[in-house]
Amino acid sequence: MGTAAGEGRAVPRYVQIADDIVQQIRGGVLKPGEMVPSESELVDRYGVSGGTIRKAMVEVRASGLVETRHGKGSIVKDRPPVRHRSSDRFRRSHRQGGKAAYLAESAQSGATAKVSVLYIGPMEAPEDAAERLGVSAGTQVLARRRLYFRNGTPVETASSYLPWDVVKDIPELFAENPGGGGIYARLEDHGHEFAEFVETLQARPASKAEASELALSPGAPVVHLIREARTTEGRVVEVCDTLMAADQFVFEYRIPAAD
Repeated sequence: MGTAAGEGRAVPRYVQIADDIVQQIRGGVLKPGEMVPSESELVDRYGVSGGTIRKAMVEVRASGLVETRHGKGSIVKDRPPVRHRSSDRFRRSHRQGGKAAYLAESAQSGATAKVSVLYIGPMEAPEDAAERLGVSAGTQVLARRRLYFRNGTPVETASSYLPWDVVKDIPELFAENPGGGGIYARLEDHGHEFAEFVETLQARPASKAEASELALSPGAPVVHLIREARTTEGRVVEVCDTLMAADQFVFEYRIPAAD
């Protein structure tokens, strides 16, 4: 048996079993769409109690590699990660080529992307979004809420909040499909040239409602990302509040080493 790093304590058996199952999934022994062996099968295989197997499966589910189906057990997910490239995904050339950021990154990974629009219309600005937009909480803004799919699986929800004085004269922003390049392209068409996008990320467990919306196991890890789109005039013209299935995304950042 192994020992916990730096602590000299034996690794619990259920952790060893969970690690073994996870490695089988990552190594392709258990393939996407296949069922994880039943509790009784795992008891026989590892020679432990049912309680130990149940604890191991809690760890396996927390990895985000399986989903639990009521009455059927756990199935290996088919959720290859999209790679986020912060230095690339918001390039003006993508917008000018007619690709919004999500479609651009999905195309790079060879995935089939779909966007379902859940709501477009006026809304009172939530407190955090209002602060970032520089308006009072409750001020009317345009809200655009979307659910993103990758290869038929929901992977991300996003709610954009845009100042009403900016959007009221841009009718495309009230449409489900704002046109090639997405909302950023339409904003730039109307003179709002972007200088930078600032993203803040936090990892946490999904709530019950969030897990249901993204087809995740209860408590599965998600990444809460908030993005500010800033213009060359220094104004934030969009705040995007995004929740992402953590097992679906890899974040890659390029950080300049010089001024």
